[in-house]
Amino acid sequence: MSQGNAMSQGNAMSQRDGRPQGDGSSQGNVMSQGDALPQRAEVVRPKVESVPWEARPFQGQRAGVVTRTAANVLDFLLVVGVLACGYGAWCAVTFLINPARFSFPTVSFLVLLICAGVVLFVYFTVSWATTGRTFGDHQLGLRVVNPRGDPLRWPGAVIRAAFCVLLPIGLYWAVLSPTNRSVQDAVLRTSVIYDWTVRRRPPPRLTPTG
Repeated sequence: MSQGNAMSQGNAMSQRDGRPQGDGSSQGNVMSQGDALPQRAEVVRPKVESVPWEARPFQGQRAGVVTRTAANVLDFLLVVGVLACGYGAWCAVTFLINPARFSFPTVSFLVLLICAGVVLFVYFTVSWATTGRTFGDHQLGLRVVNPRGDPLRWPGAVIRAAFCVLLPIGLYWAVLSPTNRSVQDAVLRTSVIYDWTVRRRPPPRLTPTG
């Protein structure tokens, strides 16, 4: 009897060793689920302020003559670069047409002045009608806006660009103006404000000082 019991117990043990138990299979499933990749967590992006901390007290105020002069200098240098590239392209085309008789073309001061005025006019018009700022304005954090604080429309941009090209000295009326407005701004009721944001519409509130 004892021998038979021992044999039955041995067979039971061999059967248990020969096939996986229910608990083991469930544990394997749990491990396989644990090895699965976790679901993608939502990325929380930190909020970044577009206005520098030092510039926030001036945001939305009218710019002074010094800042506007610096912006105009940058714009003038950009226009000079465009004219220089145009002259270089003209020389290259002339050389390719007749290399044997090539000589650098001469440009009179009047023609150069007219070309610079045309480039400035187109440059100002497109910049003010689209983003409200030129390259120089962008570097100095400025934007040209209408009385409602919005960027100029195309007719207003055309008139202001022509005014600035024909009367650039009008900028320095801002030295005497209590609201930092040039002659162009006083006539057209426009303003040049500090605006470091990248959005199209600047802050609508304007302050009398800059």
